[in-house]
Amino acid sequence: MAATPGATTEKAPAAGAGEVEGEHVKPFTPEKAKEIIMSLQQPAVFCNMAFDWPAQHWTVNHLSEVLRGKQIRFRMGMKRTDTGPQFETTCGYVEATLEDFLTWTCDQPTMSGPFRDYDHSKFWAYADYKYFVSLFDDKADIFQDVIWSDFGFPGRNGRESTLWIGSMGAHTPCHLDSYGCNLVFQVQGRKRWHLFPPEDTPFLYPTRIPYEESSIFSKINVVNPDLKRFPQFCKARRHMVTLNPGQVLFVPRHWWHYVESTDPVTVSINSWIELEEDHQARVEEAITRMIVCALKTAEDPHNTGAWLNPTEVEETSHEVNCRYLNRAVSALLDHYRTSKVAEIQALRTSREGVKKEGSDVHDRTEVEQTGGQDLVFGTGKQEAASPFGPDLVPVILSSEELPSERGGRFEGDGKDFVGKDGEHSGKLHCTKRQRMMSKSEDAIVEPIASNSSMAPSQTFISTDDLLDCLVNPQVTRIVAQLLIQGRSLRF
Repeated sequence: MAATPGATTEKAPAAGAGEVEGEHVKPFTPEKAKEIIMSLQQPAVFCNMAFDWPAQHWTVNHLSEVLRGKQIRFRMGMKRTDTGPQFETTCGYVEATLEDFLTWTCDQPTMSGPFRDYDHSKFWAYADYKYFVSLFDDKADIFQDVIWSDFGFPGRNGRESTLWIGSMGAHTPCHLDSYGCNLVFQVQGRKRWHLFPPEDTPFLYPTRIPYEESSIFSKINVVNPDLKRFPQFCKARRHMVTLNPGQVLFVPRHWWHYVESTDPVTVSINSWIELEEDHQARVEEAITRMIVCALKTAEDPHNTGAWLNPTEVEETSHEVNCRYLNRAVSALLDHYRTSKVAEIQALRTSREGVKKEGSDVHDRTEVEQTGGQDLVFGTGKQEAASPFGPDLVPVILSSEELPSERGGRFEGDGKDFVGKDGEHSGKLHCTKRQRMMSKSEDAIVEPIASNSSMAPSQTFISTDDLLDCLVNPQVTRIVAQLLIQGRSLRF
């Protein structure tokens, strides 16, 4: 099954590679799936890996029976085409049952009920970020319906998962997750994913307002961007895929994503997989939290709803944030010490092995190191070991132009939309860091040049403008490293 730029990744065939003597088998063992997930640096769709999960039957109708009468919070947004993102802070919210939601999605007129103020033709509804442990608090056995152990994570199931239920048009604004990588199982309906690589961050105009821990938002509505206001976005490399029921999408660490429901009703289940880098990321998030809360609270102590995402329910006082930062730093240092002990033990074991095995170890180590890089796909030799095929489809660079990029809001020829790296579609490259540095410099220099003739009335710097600089991901990473270095010197 081939995937073309901007095309839908089709459902995997019922027979073929995934069928032996009339019985389906998984195309990857748990060990191989985990190896792919921990090595692959671009999004990809797994097929034929969840055909036997009980959760594949979790349609909204089924869930309404399981959760009969349970009130769920839905985020209500407008089906509009303006150029600004619809952040959670600007949406409405209703408490409703899934029966109420189904009635509303069927366009059945109602003069009462929780959705009475929302015309289905003008609004969408999204029950997002619904953690299983809260949603199914009295039905713990249902956790076993989700089997992430098939991907090499033993014991991982619904307990570590999140449920997403939406109507057509429901979406999450473009953002990246600070922690982990992401596995997403599509249950009902289809969702279209717009993804951008981490090195394109300068072109996504990152912001921490609204503030939500572990979510860095883009100021851009990526499906209808204002390229006059955000001209660098035309350099971002959009990857697109439509996820179908039964498929599992892998989203690598720090890939930006905008996700929208394209069917009348959609259901998804995801799990964020912890990574080694999360230990420092938690320190960076704690620093961000302290700065954002301090400045925004000082600006307006009585209006946190304007900048704090509704998902943030913890206290935001300076005292609490200080404790949060200290815990994050202490946890990181503890992890370093534990890792150091493990490294010493591994080194001792390795030395003993060297004494026993002799000079053969060197040759075998070189082979193992070369083999461990198979999934990086930088050269022709590495590409030969690619795991991609009918059951693992890469999400590649899109050639599809959106309306505003064809000459709507942007007065240009639109040729730079896919960037100058289109020939690298579908594979990773060895020079990403050099390209990221050069592009980052362009992103900084060009706006300064274009703003040099601004009138004084246009140069007002707001608290949010300052925060965009102070808590830029690049800045908090440096601050976290300095903080950790200074703290570690005391031991």
